[in-house]
Amino acid sequence: MSPILDSIGSVKAFGWGKILSSTAFESIATTTLGSAQSSVTFNSFSGYTHLQLRAIMQSSVSGSGYKDLFIRLNSDTGSNYARHGLYGNGSSAVAYATASIARMEVALTIPETTNNGFGVVVIDLLDYANTNKYKTMRALGGTDNNGAGYVGLFSSLWQNTNAVTSIELLPSSGNFNTYSQFALYGIKGA
Repeated sequence: MSPILDSIGSVKAFGWGKILSSTAFESIATTTLGSAQSSVTFNSFSGYTHLQLRAIMQSSVSGSGYKDLFIRLNSDTGSNYARHGLYGNGSSAVAYATASIARMEVALTIPETTNNGFGVVVIDLLDYANTNKYKTMRALGGTDNNGAGYVGLFSSLWQNTNAVTSIELLPSSGNFNTYSQFALYGIKGA
């Protein structure tokens, strides 16, 4: 029998309950902005193997352009990060790589207010508590404005072996606009 189609009791009887529960995402925290805000920080999480951030965002800047999403770990503003990215808008594509920068980055995922839209991103922060290796982030994000916009794949590296204890999200300029929402999830096993 398929454990997915079987009843919950049978799933547990076959031993699948533990496997399924150990790989499920658990909600840790969600923040919905009631007013424009310069940054959002998560600093209360532990006991997970990996973290996932999900965001839907708009910039408070009045215009029709797009802002980047910056991420800092443990309030580190030194040039200890590197990034890679690939994004496109339907007619052209851009690839880039940069070392020795002061933050992780997800490009062009925050539309300015004239676009009347919100950008979305899903970010995986892998092995955030492992003190034997540098921390890596991968992201998929984009935005649409009635057929215009961007979509991209991104990765970043924090060249530090410390466990991650805080995650700060901020736009490349301006603020996150009202109703932007940020959610943090954890997974206990893989």
